[in-house]
Amino acid sequence: MAQETLKQILNQLETLEIQELQQLHQTIQRYLAEKETTNKQAAFHQALIDAGLVKQIKHPSYDLISERRLIQVEGKPVSETIIAESR
Repeated sequence: MAQETLKQILNQLETLEIQELQQLHQTIQRYLAEKETTNKQAAFHQALIDAGLVKQIKHPSYDLISERRLIQVEGKPVSETIIAESR
């Protein structure tokens, strides 16, 4: 299936203008650089696991943070409480 897709893409190259080919080239170069970075990072993470330096690699969560609302606090400001308790 991938070979057929590649053949279709190569056939469509003939119909592109110079500017479109340059844009395609830039996009492919950017994609390859990102892919290489991802592969290097994965290899580094695997080396850390294999060496026993870490047990697992945690990836950051990109979930949207729900809207936070301020609350009213009675009494002294929290900063004063922290300073007083640290003495």
